[in-house]
Amino acid sequence: MIIPPFLKPGDTVGVVAPASHFEYQDLQPGLAILRDQWHLNVIEGESLQARSGPFAGSDDLRRRDLQQLFDNPDVRAVLAARGGYGSYRIADSLDLTGLIRHPKWLVGFSDITVLLSLLVGHGVACLHGIMPRGFAKDTTGESIENLRQWLFGEHHTPYQLPPHPLNRAGQTTAPVVGGNLTLLINSLGTPTDLDYTGKILFIEDIDETLFSLDRMMHHLRRSGRLAGLAGLVVGQFTDMVTSLSLPFGLSPDEIIAQAVAGYDFPVCYGLPSGHDTPNWTLPIGLPATLTVAETGAALHWAL
Repeated sequence: MIIPPFLKPGDTVGVVAPASHFEYQDLQPGLAILRDQWHLNVIEGESLQARSGPFAGSDDLRRRDLQQLFDNPDVRAVLAARGGYGSYRIADSLDLTGLIRHPKWLVGFSDITVLLSLLVGHGVACLHGIMPRGFAKDTTGESIENLRQWLFGEHHTPYQLPPHPLNRAGQTTAPVVGGNLTLLINSLGTPTDLDYTGKILFIEDIDETLFSLDRMMHHLRRSGRLAGLAGLVVGQFTDMVTSLSLPFGLSPDEIIAQAVAGYDFPVCYGLPSGHDTPNWTLPIGLPATLTVAETGAALHWAL
C-alpha cells in the first residue's frame, strides 16, 4: 500500500466538492483554518461554487475538478469539502495514474467512501475524516486537530475505547477498510468493491431505518463478506430511524451483533467516527492492530 507523504507547512492542497452542493460561505471557516492555522496553500476547485440540481455542478464538472487535483504533482492532499451524494456517479471515470505517480492524501467520509475505496483498490492509503465544511461545527476542535495530526504525521497514540457490552474479545493485525455502510453495500459487484478477506472492516451510517441496517448487515453475511473478516470496528450510527407503526426492537449495535454472531473475529463497538462529534480520523488501507478485551478496546497504527 502506498502511503502518501505527510504534509508540512507551505504545502499545496486542493479542496473540491465531488458530491452535494452547499453554500460557499459555509466553507469559509474551514478554508481559513487550512490557510491561517495549518499554513497551507489551498487550491479551490470550481465545484465549490457550482450547482446543478442537488450536486456541486454537473458530473463532468465535478469529475474534471477532482481529476485536475489528482493529476497536479504539486498538490499534496485533496480534501472533499462535504459528502451528501454524487461521488458514486463519477468514481468510475476517474484516472488515478497521476495520483499514483505523485501520491497524495484523499480526505473525506460519508459519500466520499466510494472514492476512498477507489484509491484503496488501487493501492493508495487515504483518510476517513472530517471535511472542511464541517470544521465550523467541531466546536471543541478535537476532530480538526485529530485530522491535522494524521495529515502532518504527528498522530502516534492508539485509540482507546471503554468496554462495551457487545464487544467480542480478541486481537488482530490487518489493513482497515470501509466507511459508510450504505456506500459499501452499493459498491458490491462494482469497480469500487473491495476484498474484505483478512481485513478489519469499519462501518458507520446516518439517517437509515433500522430495517435497512438489518438488511445491509445480512446482505454482507449472505454474500460471504463477513466470513473472512479479521475484525470489525463499529462507528457512529447517527439519527437512525425507527418505524412508529412497526418498531424493530433492537438498537443499531444489537442489529450488528446479531449479524456477526457465529464468527470468531474480534468486534469493537463505540468508535467515535462518522456523522457525529467527535469524528476521529481513520487511515484506510493501512494495517492496524485491533485489541478487544474486557477492560476496553484499542486500535493502533504503526506509522
